[in-house]
Amino acid sequence: MGFRIGALGVDVQGLLRLHGSCAVRSGVGVLLLGQPGCGKSDLLLRLIDRGFDLVADDQVLVEAGQAGPAPALAGLIELRGIGLLRMDHVAPVPLGLVVALDGTVAGLAPTAERLPEPRVHPVLGLPMLRIAPFAASAAFRTEIALDCVLGSRFLAVGGLPGPTT
Repeated sequence: MGFRIGALGVDVQGLLRLHGSCAVRSGVGVLLLGQPGCGKSDLLLRLIDRGFDLVADDQVLVEAGQAGPAPALAGLIELRGIGLLRMDHVAPVPLGLVVALDGTVAGLAPTAERLPEPRVHPVLGLPMLRIAPFAASAAFRTEIALDCVLGSRFLAVGGLPGPTT
């Protein structure tokens, strides 16, 4: 038995089942959330190409801040128009960042702001930003955002909670 919070399904034990994808770098996970077909798997592939590791695609299970795949989908990633690819995956991983795609999470506007105010995901309590998934720079901007969360880069002004320079 569970209840729904937007795109999140929650069971009575506190396990969240999200329609999303997840990648990890430097031991910290990036959760990609959005509606079906909005580009989660595509952005995930580009993050993997940049050195991230697969955690989960299509469904992400989150418990106590740790993310992993739904058991039936572990190690699978969708290559739209081609099929499902089996590859190594890492799980569980602690989450550090939520990326909302196409403005479909938490009421974000469909057009990204140039200099957004910092946002925190209302359920997960993690820094959250919006990225257009098919932009050529989407994977690099996601990587920079994770670096900011990890403290290895700092924004002069911008949409992530934390220190700026």
